[in-house]
Amino acid sequence: MRSVVVSFFAAFILAVTAHPALAGNILDYQGQCVPFAREASGIEIHGDAWTWWGKAKGRYERGSLPAIGSVLVFAKSPQLPLGHVAVVSRIVDHRVLMVTHANWSRIDGERGHVERDVTLVDVSPDNDWSEVRVWYNSNDGLGATTYPIYGFIYGETVSGRDVHASPQITERHPDYVGSLIDAYGG
Repeated sequence: MRSVVVSFFAAFILAVTAHPALAGNILDYQGQCVPFAREASGIEIHGDAWTWWGKAKGRYERGSLPAIGSVLVFAKSPQLPLGHVAVVSRIVDHRVLMVTHANWSRIDGERGHVERDVTLVDVSPDNDWSEVRVWYNSNDGLGATTYPIYGFIYGETVSGRDVHASPQITERHPDYVGSLIDAYGG
């Protein structure tokens, strides 16, 4: 009986401490992009962001087309030595998305905050989502840097809807018009 009780408590403690920073509202999270993307998307990959693309092979579907709840994997670059991952929250048009991600912009002078439904634009010459620009809080608009992208990792879906993505990844009424203005000027 004692070993059963000890096993139960060990399992309970492990479950409670597995994601302590992400307990409750995922938008309150402050930290790195990887734990946030894992929790928000349900895609169970660990390691630096740029490694997600290779680690997803054979475990999750991957592709070059965005889907709500999918994880966009940024390649390692001089600006992003560990890469970056962001969760697709809305598809605005064929070249504009909204993403929810952590640890991108400085907010109130600090990094690590979650930003929800920020504009991301495909700027690749072949319209294939291989290069993007991302909304940056300090600019109050799109950043000037172009980032190389590996592609999108798709979680488990039912009828085209990601069954594991958190409903908190998007606003109830996101600013589609603002996103299009960010992307195309106006």
